[in-house]
Amino acid sequence: MSWIPEVASNFATKVDGVLLFVTILSVFFFLLISILLVYFAVKYRRRREDEETPYITGNQTLELIWTVIPSILLMVIFVYAFVVFRDMRNPPADATEINVTAKQWLWQFEYYNGKKTLNELYVQQNRPVKLVMKSEDVIHSFFVPAFRVKQDILGGRYTQLWFIPTKVGTFQLFCAEYCGTGHSKMLGKVVVLSPEAYDIWEKGAGTTEEIGVASLPAAERGEQLYKQSGCNACHSLDGSTGVGPSWKSLVGHKVEMQNGEQITADENYIRESILEPQAKIVKGFQPVMPSFKGILSDDDISALIAYMKTLE
Repeated sequence: MSWIPEVASNFATKVDGVLLFVTILSVFFFLLISILLVYFAVKYRRRREDEETPYITGNQTLELIWTVIPSILLMVIFVYAFVVFRDMRNPPADATEINVTAKQWLWQFEYYNGKKTLNELYVQQNRPVKLVMKSEDVIHSFFVPAFRVKQDILGGRYTQLWFIPTKVGTFQLFCAEYCGTGHSKMLGKVVVLSPEAYDIWEKGAGTTEEIGVASLPAAERGEQLYKQSGCNACHSLDGSTGVGPSWKSLVGHKVEMQNGEQITADENYIRESILEPQAKIVKGFQPVMPSFKGILSDDDISALIAYMKTLE
């Protein structure tokens, strides 16, 4: 079992250092106090029924020692942690700025060049990244264990964090603040690319992984988009009721709206539901789905519809 996640950012070793220092101090004093407690309990136990408890007035030197030393240690912990905290809150001027929007239950990333991605954040190795984050609904929390960075995301204001990814690879992104029934499925990935690979992705050619996904059959690509775009947080595939209607046996079947109207779930209805989710609300469900306009392309929507058709 790995007790500590892998180190993949400039802050990871610093945060681990603070944690390790506090842990070692805590273990040391826990053992010291426990051993002394047992020792004194045995040494100064009452040996006879008529033995009187000695009257102890105190020891000024001992009291000074156990007051001054812990106070000094607390100040050391504060200064050590504050230095790390200060570094984590002051991004460099040349950091690449990426806008992050958190909403139930997905992550949306918008880059300086106009690109947008869902649930996948693309960054360059050894290049500072500054995330400017907002929430469209409840409180969320951006947490990447391998980077040792975590920041709450609030509605009505911006929060930020920054880091330098030091290792190429894909790292898990979690929402660390309970945000509703789809909280456990609000997962994402941070994809760290080498400078050469990032340059290709930045110019729009895509990574090898993206090119491979684009070349898949429509239904298979739709299955991947179902997970990558956060659809799985609200829509089940087995007919069970979730935050939104299940996709099983959806295409071509009648769906009852809140106003009692019966609508056939054809391609046009599904497209409208993805781009304008508040236009028609299915009976028994709340209008909580965000719009994917500008996020999913027409090809993406066609792939999702093709995947839905396989779920009969």
